[in-house]
Amino acid sequence: MRVLVLGGYGAVGRHLVARLRADGETVLVAGRDPERADLVMDLGADELLSYRTALEGVDVVVNASGSEDVRLARLAGAADAAFVDITASAEYAGRLRDIEPVRPVIVDVGLAPGLTNLLAVAVHSPESGPIDLAVLLGAGEEHGAAATAWTYGLLGRSFDAGDGSVRNFSRPSTFQLPGYGRRRMYRADFSDQHTLTRELGVPVRTYFAVDSRLATAGLAAMTWLPGAAKLPRGLHFPGTDEWLVLARPRSGPARWVRGRNQSRATALLAAVAVRRARDCAAGVRPLHQLMELSELAGAADLELGQA
Repeated sequence: MRVLVLGGYGAVGRHLVARLRADGETVLVAGRDPERADLVMDLGADELLSYRTALEGVDVVVNASGSEDVRLARLAGAADAAFVDITASAEYAGRLRDIEPVRPVIVDVGLAPGLTNLLAVAVHSPESGPIDLAVLLGAGEEHGAAATAWTYGLLGRSFDAGDGSVRNFSRPSTFQLPGYGRRRMYRADFSDQHTLTRELGVPVRTYFAVDSRLATAGLAAMTWLPGAAKLPRGLHFPGTDEWLVLARPRSGPARWVRGRNQSRATALLAAVAVRRARDCAAGVRPLHQLMELSELAGAADLELGQA
């Protein structure tokens, strides 16, 4: 296939490009830096002319740029290309669904949403009851600018959780996490819980923490400060690049996946999405509709378990 990767030299993009090329795909790296991009492209331009031109002959577009412009998906479909987006934004995922795409648009690709969706589907049953999702990320990993901005942007904001309004990084719950013990985690507006609540027919709630207890407590405190979403992004907390995601039903065992380097794991899921896009029907499709958790068994850099 011919794959256009927007933001192809970023935190996730560079891992994805390497993986796709190793699989024999033709990959075009798009970005604003002429030293690192195959195609110089400004996604902030009003008419997206460089993007429109680049779509000729492309089979799949992967948006790893952090841009949340629904025109990217719409224009890809008009050029007969599938579209894969790694966003974690519930609001943006909703706007993608509203465009009624004429080609596949694959969302919920990454750790959360993505792996969390696969885990929730794996633990769900008629008797499972509500499902809690835990997302623990490494504070020591150098995340992309878009991911960092998205996390800080949650501070002080509330979201509709189906059972009332919830402020991000509030309403803590305690989880028993393999390798970490008991950890306090906080609600956060990842899009997985909205999609899964609708599809599974049970309440699904997403909780977030980083491996640094200090950083996690800092987020929980800052979310109550006026203007917290505009605080400087340069703060760095000690931590590792380890991550873990877990799905805990009310009844039955929990399932979990862990590894190192969130960006590399997201690229792995995005590569699967690219391959599945070839035979996918038109419309917005979360990744858990195209694959199952069991397909990741034996994948390099991933450890799967049950507790």
